[in-house]
Amino acid sequence: MTDSVQGTGIHEFLAARGGPFYELQHRLKLLHHNALNVGRRTLIFVALAWGVPFILTLPGSFSLAQDQNSFLSDPAVWAKFIIGIAAFIFAEQQVERGLRLKLTQFLRAPLIAPAAVPAAAKAVNTALKRRDSHIGEIICLILAAIAAVGSFLNFHTISESSWAVTHLPEGNAITLAGWWCVLVSLPLFVFLFTRGIWRHFVWAQLLRKIASLDLRLVATHPDGKAGLAFLADYPNAYVFFVFGISSAVAAALAKHVLQTGVDAKTFSMIMAGWLVIVMALFAYPLSAFSKPLARLKEQGLLMLGAQATRYQRQAERKTAGQNLVANDPAEAQQQVDVEDPSKLFEATRKLSTMLISRKAVVPVAAAALLPFAAAGATQLPYKEVFSVLKKLLLL
Repeated sequence: MTDSVQGTGIHEFLAARGGPFYELQHRLKLLHHNALNVGRRTLIFVALAWGVPFILTLPGSFSLAQDQNSFLSDPAVWAKFIIGIAAFIFAEQQVERGLRLKLTQFLRAPLIAPAAVPAAAKAVNTALKRRDSHIGEIICLILAAIAAVGSFLNFHTISESSWAVTHLPEGNAITLAGWWCVLVSLPLFVFLFTRGIWRHFVWAQLLRKIASLDLRLVATHPDGKAGLAFLADYPNAYVFFVFGISSAVAAALAKHVLQTGVDAKTFSMIMAGWLVIVMALFAYPLSAFSKPLARLKEQGLLMLGAQATRYQRQAERKTAGQNLVANDPAEAQQQVDVEDPSKLFEATRKLSTMLISRKAVVPVAAAALLPFAAAGATQLPYKEVFSVLKKLLLL
């Protein structure tokens, strides 16, 4: 976990390793330092979160068509305890590989100036300490506990019986399955989600620190982003993670829609709002590179613009024998031949100062919106839902 990248002295940033929960899983032999075993762990965690309450609600669990309050007919159960938890676990391997490749590219290019390598190594070490932080995961546990308390209180406000509670005149009684979800299933879901968010925040802070270093950017790089285009699609490493949390949020929406209904305009606003939230999560670290890109573009245009002036005045003298404006014989004697900077100037002018773009993040945008489209399709015509989805993906 602490191997350096290409002998630079900069350690690898392995997003799925380290921390108390990782070490606990290692001691339980659920994973190994060289294998995350995402398939095996997914089955175990889903069995704990979904399988146990399913068994506890038997035989009522099979009351899918007759009772909308049964375990199997609850969209939140499927979204959180199967799709959500499975997506969070599967995302670990995808995220770790994606982020490792991005960090390695900074050194392979190399984009970090030699003088800035020690500062980059320090930034990575700081990120690794934050990743492994006990405090970070304790906060995640506290948030999971708060969610459990909220679920417990909510169960006592439900006005009808379901798989989780039995509604009685003297007050609701939580079933065994309900207690399991309060004490195990929901805290596990919230903990995995907040832990993933915390580790993305650590990565975001690392990127923002790297953006402040001396980078060997090239305004005329063919990628149109000074050599940083490879970083623009890092959000796609979070496709599974985003799909997991979007499914949980969309399930809550679906439950609300089934009870109250929704029109196409409101539905499109909800989807657009969620997409903005998801994009903002990834725009935060990438926006830090806008400053060095804008500075590079400004300096490049000024420098190449000055060179273009000298070149064009030189060409004017060769053609017309003198400059048409502010002619100075001394200028012709002192100036050496100047290369035509037109192509470099045009490439610099087209340099984008924004790394995040719709095209780069279509997969993660789709992962954010598809669960909402499925929820909307329960009440709205498929054509309207597809139209909203298409418009948001093509923005």
